[in-house]
Amino acid sequence: MFVLSQIEHNLPMPPHLLSLPLVDAIKAELERLFLDKVVANLGLCVSVYDIRSVEGGLIFPGEGCSTYKVSFRLLMFRPFVGEVLVGKINGYDEKGLHVSLDFFSDICIPGHLMQYGTARALDGRWMLKTEDGDELYLDIDDEIRFLVSSIKYPPIPVEQKENDMPFAPMQIIGSIKGDGLGLLAWWAADE
Repeated sequence: MFVLSQIEHNLPMPPHLLSLPLVDAIKAELERLFLDKVVANLGLCVSVYDIRSVEGGLIFPGEGCSTYKVSFRLLMFRPFVGEVLVGKINGYDEKGLHVSLDFFSDICIPGHLMQYGTARALDGRWMLKTEDGDELYLDIDDEIRFLVSSIKYPPIPVEQKENDMPFAPMQIIGSIKGDGLGLLAWWAADE
């Protein structure tokens, strides 16, 4: 779920940070640039883990800042396909469930990746109809265990329509098809 990614970056250092010790100034600038942001194909940056090396300090013509070549590692949230995660349902629509992990909420469980017998009720909620005829509803704030089916890093749209959902740079598609997957309450009696 969390991985270390090593990155090399040419970092322009704003002059107002040069009063700090160099490593502290570089870490502050790296956190400003990367923290809580998605890096394509790497995941969501959770923390600047460490700074491996710093080279340079060159001032290029026409610039008022020094540029350093910095090698550093970032702690990234990047679940792997097949990993099982637990989150909370934070919404639903005709396409499926929307799930949140508190720090990341661009997770969707589409209707076709839910347990056999899952359908939308008349009030719009998703429910699982069991073989016994029971109706088990998937409500907002219920904890749900799901399998990561895919991770997408869509391209940034040039234009976005007014009624479109906000752009999500990383999207996780989940599945609750399978034993042990679905609402935690469904399986609590068996454990």
